[in-house]
Amino acid sequence: MRWHFVLKTFGTAALVGLFFAGYFYLQRHPSSPPTVMPLTVLDDLIPFLPSALIAYISLFVYVGVGPGLQRTYADLLAYGLWLGLLGISALAFFCFWPTQTPPVTLDEPGFFGFLHQIDASGNACPSMHVAVATFTAIRIHEVLSRIATPIWLKSLNWVWCCAIVYSTLAIKQHVVLDVGGGVLLGTAVAMVSLLFPVRAPLQAGGLSLTWDTDLPAPTNRESGAMPARVTGRRR
Repeated sequence: MRWHFVLKTFGTAALVGLFFAGYFYLQRHPSSPPTVMPLTVLDDLIPFLPSALIAYISLFVYVGVGPGLQRTYADLLAYGLWLGLLGISALAFFCFWPTQTPPVTLDEPGFFGFLHQIDASGNACPSMHVAVATFTAIRIHEVLSRIATPIWLKSLNWVWCCAIVYSTLAIKQHVVLDVGGGVLLGTAVAMVSLLFPVRAPLQAGGLSLTWDTDLPAPTNRESGAMPARVTGRRR
């Protein structure tokens, strides 16, 4: 269990680190002049909200919930591979279609000015903040639905995701079109990942259940189920 926790923690950190290495490289070395993403009516209606920075930064906690809910090494490895594919897909967009957000004037520059300076040169669409949050929300919802958790816990998951998505607009880090691209990318990868699920083998009390074909024929004629034998083999 301890090593499982270590793998989840450092595995997630390694994936994030590898992504940002590619992210900042493409940002500093775009393949062509970046396209400035246009503003929409919604962008003008959403006010600058400095307190939304808390939700924005919380993604780095939220992204760890998905791996944390994976039961086995196989589940964790599959989750990591799909998350990696999400990052590679985004980097492909940034490589072949460099984009950047339009310049903005903030009432409270400070840290926000520094944040915009980091991201001003490119990699705007799709928003990876939004793509990762969307992917994470869908995968968490699938686990919570499978284990029949209360509705308030499922709602909390989506509220957290929506807060992160909104924060990218409220601190003017992205525009609506960036957010739309992130939602589409995160949803697409998450839904495809659910088509190829990895499930832990059925267990009872820590013992694996196996079928024994040498046992007598089942007595339950209606179900025709083969009786199960509990072996002493522990996982």
